[in-house]
Amino acid sequence: MIARKISYYILAFSCVAIGLYPAIYFIIDRKFGLLSSKSDILLADVLWNSMFYTHIILGGIALLIGWIQFNKKFRNQNLKLHKIIGKIYVVCCLLSAIAGFYIALHATGGISPKLGFLCMAIFWFLSTYFAFTAIKKGNIIKHQKLMIYSYAACFSAVTLRIWLPILTATLGGFLPAYRIVAWLSWIPNLIVAYFIIQYQFKNQKLKPI
Repeated sequence: MIARKISYYILAFSCVAIGLYPAIYFIIDRKFGLLSSKSDILLADVLWNSMFYTHIILGGIALLIGWIQFNKKFRNQNLKLHKIIGKIYVVCCLLSAIAGFYIALHATGGISPKLGFLCMAIFWFLSTYFAFTAIKKGNIIKHQKLMIYSYAACFSAVTLRIWLPILTATLGGFLPAYRIVAWLSWIPNLIVAYFIIQYQFKNQKLKPI
């Protein structure tokens, strides 16, 4: 029980910290981190910038508010608020995923990161969309399972920032690390989500988590 609470608090802290991370781009010179690898031509492109800021701002909001939805006590005591937050989360995820799909086409490092981030954007969009349609049809269990997958994809914003510096130091460069992290930032998350779902739903078919 204690380990579970500690894990939850770590999750919450990580989501809040990275959810607020996009604010940095409005405070200091934005050509740092991932943007330091982008060309001046791309950074001056209006459409790319629109998609980039849509992706990081709305994705940040989704990450910032999504974790609280998995708190059973909060959910049961604040069902109306849970629904409001859920609708905001869905809109943010769908728009951020669409924008992420576009900027993935311009990912640095060739075909591997492009495909990695494109697949992630598609999975994030579809898992969120079908989670929303499931709850509209009253299928609570399917909704909950798909939302776990949706947030696992959303959480890639956190795991990317964990893996990238580790891989960069290990492989001796940004590009080889980026080619791997485009997949490593989200696929293991889905595997973890799968086992969470198996554990939480193993003794129930109709009762929500």
